[in-house]
Amino acid sequence: MAPMKVLIADDERPARRFLAKLLEGLPDVTLVGEASNGKEAVDLIEQLRPDLALLDLEMPELGGLDAARLVSRGATPAIAFVTAFDEFAVQAFELNAVDYLLKPVDLERLRATVDRARARVHASAAERAKSLTAAATVLDTATRRTYLERIPVRRRDEVVILPIRQVASVVADGELLDITTTTGERYTITHPLHALEARLDPRRFVRLGRGALAAVDLIQKVSPMPGGTYEVTLTNGQVLPVSRLQSKVLRETLLKL
Repeated sequence: MAPMKVLIADDERPARRFLAKLLEGLPDVTLVGEASNGKEAVDLIEQLRPDLALLDLEMPELGGLDAARLVSRGATPAIAFVTAFDEFAVQAFELNAVDYLLKPVDLERLRATVDRARARVHASAAERAKSLTAAATVLDTATRRTYLERIPVRRRDEVVILPIRQVASVVADGELLDITTTTGERYTITHPLHALEARLDPRRFVRLGRGALAAVDLIQKVSPMPGGTYEVTLTNGQVLPVSRLQSKVLRETLLKL
């Protein structure tokens, strides 16, 4: 039986050392890498292609869940999230067959996680990515987190931390979201629009239709269109249509003194 290749990610060195020591006690496991933050975890997963990644749920700037969602779908390994206290995370992961480890991790529970990962090795990377997205949606809804201040996005082989204040619009294209910045740069992420909208401050973003959001302060011009609808022009030059229903919302909000 080939050893399971495992990668661990935690921003605290003692926590990484503790997990690494536990893994030494499992004869069918090989530790292939350690990451000290979420961005590094994404890079190492794609470079090393581990069978299992143990990701700390709470890391600065880019937590384990966001890091997992940024991994290319074809490279998504089996993933277990390590958490100290988040009961909502545990419920979300259990519901979507995503594994987790509660801190302090013990050897017996880690053994069970490795065995589960081995049993799921035949699941496709796309199936694993889908489970992660579903778990993230449940977790976002359950915790009702404070509004996002930044979004992790990919740019070629890098992970960019994009401040919300730089986001001009978000437009859905199937399962993908196209994010355009104030300077016209474009990024694409995989995330449900309704889940992202729920984590954005409604005072800062307005829905333009079923598949688009725009930053309120960046709407430079609102132009009437046939049929009682509008087009909005943003300060970055982007022009976006507004649905009939949302045109009514704009008239009642932005277009009244």
